[in-house]
Amino acid sequence: MTVTPTRDRVTPETLESRPLRRPEWIKVRAPSGETYERLQTLMRSKSLHTVCEEAMCPNMGECWGSGTATFLMLGDVCTRTCGFCDIKHGKPTLMDWGEAERVAQAVKSMNLKHAVITSVNRDDRRDGGSPIFAKVIRRIREVLPGCSIEVLIPDFKGSLEALKIVMDARPEILNHNVETVPRLFKQVQPQDNYDWAAATLSNAKKLDPEVLTKSGIMLGLGETMDEVKAVMRDQRSWGVDILTIGQYLQPSKKHLPMDRYYTLEEFVELKRYGLEIGFKWVESAPLVRSSYHAAEQVRALSIVHRKLYGETVGSN
Repeated sequence: MTVTPTRDRVTPETLESRPLRRPEWIKVRAPSGETYERLQTLMRSKSLHTVCEEAMCPNMGECWGSGTATFLMLGDVCTRTCGFCDIKHGKPTLMDWGEAERVAQAVKSMNLKHAVITSVNRDDRRDGGSPIFAKVIRRIREVLPGCSIEVLIPDFKGSLEALKIVMDARPEILNHNVETVPRLFKQVQPQDNYDWAAATLSNAKKLDPEVLTKSGIMLGLGETMDEVKAVMRDQRSWGVDILTIGQYLQPSKKHLPMDRYYTLEEFVELKRYGLEIGFKWVESAPLVRSSYHAAEQVRALSIVHRKLYGETVGSN
């Protein structure tokens, strides 16, 4: 498939004069309904944050309604300034060690089928906040056995020690999003490092081959299709089992501009290519985000979940 060449550098100034018209296949519906309102009230009552809300996820209503929610831990202020992200950044608050218990109790109150735990970056800490990930995994399993757990972790600056703290708790899925291609890495996420992402994902698989590893890519920031496929091959070489691919949508004019919308046919092509090169599961569509269909991925693929609860592992 031919892709129009894109510029080497994408900035708000270079794209300000050519706003993109949203294609008809991208329809973001505002979350609503009784279930959504009940869960939103619960989050506020427990002083919790969900990345579903903080990042304005387009699938929030669908996921919450099907028993999946993504909790944002370690506060709601990130130490990094990624140009695509709508989460606040700056000086973080003190670590709240009671946060893990509140998340676990919220998971129980919501009777979730699948809980996704993510966090802001905490570069102010040598361990990156990894002990809280381990604590919440273990506590959820105590209060709601059968609920599968996915952690969407920072790169911990490539620290094997921090990663091992999380892996020792054995989540069903260990997720770290690469987000973009190497050429655009420093423009999209200035404080991140492609080598740290590689270390996080490859070391996770080495530490525990039975834990599913997962990563994600955003499209529409100026990358080419060849670059996307090269990153996919890298992810497979790191042992990544599950891949999510979605369209970047600019949260506001203050965020990185979009270079273009990908077509539905291109998303289908990337899913086909991903399965062809060995991913066990690929979600590829405009509104796909990290936790989309995550519960189904666990029930189909997770050896850890089967050993914990005796459920049969199927296939995609």
